[in-house]
Amino acid sequence: MRKIKVGLVGYGFSGATFHAPLLSVLEEFEITKVVSSKKEKVQQDLGDVEVVSNLEEVLEDVMIDLVVISTPSGMHHEMAKQSLMAGKHVILEKPMVVETWEAEDLIKIAEEKKLLLSVYHNRRWDNDYLTVKKLVNDGVLGEINTYQVHYDRFRPVVRDRWREKQGPGSGILYDLGSHLIDQALDLFGWPQFILADIFAQRENAETDDYFHVILGYDKLRVILHSGSIIPSNGPRFQIHGSKGSFIKYGLDGQEAALKEGKKPVNHSWGADDPQFYGKLVTIDGEKEKQETIETLRGSYITYYKKIAESILEGKSAPVTAHEGLLVIKVIEAALKSSTEKQAIYLLPHLDQNA
Repeated sequence: MRKIKVGLVGYGFSGATFHAPLLSVLEEFEITKVVSSKKEKVQQDLGDVEVVSNLEEVLEDVMIDLVVISTPSGMHHEMAKQSLMAGKHVILEKPMVVETWEAEDLIKIAEEKKLLLSVYHNRRWDNDYLTVKKLVNDGVLGEINTYQVHYDRFRPVVRDRWREKQGPGSGILYDLGSHLIDQALDLFGWPQFILADIFAQRENAETDDYFHVILGYDKLRVILHSGSIIPSNGPRFQIHGSKGSFIKYGLDGQEAALKEGKKPVNHSWGADDPQFYGKLVTIDGEKEKQETIETLRGSYITYYKKIAESILEGKSAPVTAHEGLLVIKVIEAALKSSTEKQAIYLLPHLDQNA
């Protein structure tokens, strides 16, 4: 089987934790070059892979098929544009870019050159979200009226890293918010309006570290929330519908496992701790039924398996560039809503993939 030769651009937290471990265990891929200043760490993790100092050295390599860009968000557009123009398939770490026009520009180039352009929205394969999605799509909860998800942390001290400094694409809305927005759009489609409150809550914060975003639909309200000074978390998911409710605590453990150096090669990967299994309450007439729902297995590796199918077999991308663009449009509307202190109504999308 022909291996997809990969150039990994950036070996910070995301490149080292999410991309390299998944790519390295899949026989469809071979990481051949890494752009990083951390040569020793890269080769300690990945063996005798070539470590280079700039993107040009990756793009000049005619053997490389796919460029995975895991750099600060403000660098995404230019690096992706250069890679596409060089004839490479591209995966962008989320968020795709910082502004809508950047995404539209990249989509145009990728379509003209018939290249794959995808966004690494890995949390579509979180175990909790997969479980919620199945319950919603199976109609277990009936018509959904309230979908609320929290991504809270206790990080009261501002850290010295680019995501917490002023700059393009920094802040918690672009970081964690892009995950929650992507999940909501995947599940419910394009909203009618956005109402948001986004600001810096911590002392000495340079960029936003709190958001409360409402996506408005006909009879559905999607509530996405994140705070950085939350010592003890409440429910992660609360979904309510005409037939019942689903409440779930806990966070998918794949990121924690990857940070510990574990790789998704054992049968228990992505399994939830039973103490965090969600509670389903359904109503039938005057009868109430309560049950524990075993969480489905999470599987970040599925994203890259589907990427391989896209490149080798021409199948659709697991996350399209158009879907990445829609996330940026919602982020921009949310920021505008928070600044203007009013709801922002969105133009309808006749084609959800456009």
